Amino acid sequence: MRTPPNERLTSDIAEPSLPAKAGSERRCILSGEHDARDALVRLAISPDGLVLPDPAAKAPGRGAWIGVSRLELEAAMADGGLKRALMRAFKGAALTIPADLPALVEGALARHLCDRLGLELRSGNIVLGSARIEEQARSGRVAALLHASDSSKDGRRKLDQAWRVGSDAEGSGLRGLVLPLDRNALSVALGRDNVVHLGVAGHSGDMRAATRVLQAVSRLSHFVAGYTAGAGRDLVDNSGRDTPGHSDRPLPAGRSAYDEYVKD
Repeated sequence: MRTPPNERLTSDIAEPSLPAKAGSERRCILSGEHDARDALVRLAISPDGLVLPDPAAKAPGRGAWIGVSRLELEAAMADGGLKRALMRAFKGAALTIPADLPALVEGALARHLCDRLGLELRSGNIVLGSARIEEQARSGRVAALLHASDSSKDGRRKLDQAWRVGSDAEGSGLRGLVLPLDRNALSVALGRDNVVHLGVAGHSGDMRAATRVLQAVSRLSHFVAGYTAGAGRDLVDNSGRDTPGHSDRPLPAGRSAYDEYVKD
């Protein structure tokens, strides 16, 4: 049967998303465990042989993937495990591992998260301002709630409660995530003054923006888990009050300072 002029050959009804292909998983060269690409960090070799983080996984050539924390990466560097794993992954290619590779990875993941937040803001998916966040959260239009690491406990509590109401989750203990980034880093990333809290627009039927943001948050938080910049420095003081510049509820446990990133 002939198709009349200007008739579409395909249906206007969107087809359901295909499940992720097996190729979207990668193997950590240090732990041997497999995980989704978005949960791991790719390492690539620069033209001059330096091993550098490639959080967007776009650098040309062969790559190696890691899914360990900063503490575990530092241990692997100290005992030579990382060098051996990289030599196998890159087939004996000449390479140099920077002594500050863990800090480079952390900085790259922090910038990747900040870039993601900036993109979502330009797409209209970020809600800013405590009053507006509270209003949107109560009406069920916030898919993810995020707090700066130096946000106050009272400020978080108020917005968390509004989010629970809008999510039909009162009494569940549902709370927003405390980021491993302070308000200065968030303000720089979003080009706004004093960004302490932010919401990611969406609802139970549309979690696309929230999923993209939370993937970047999860990868950074996993890497800095258990790590503090400065030996012996606690993230929470013994009185239970927020330590200046940090959160009393880091995600997961532990974070690292971002002074260098904030100053750039």
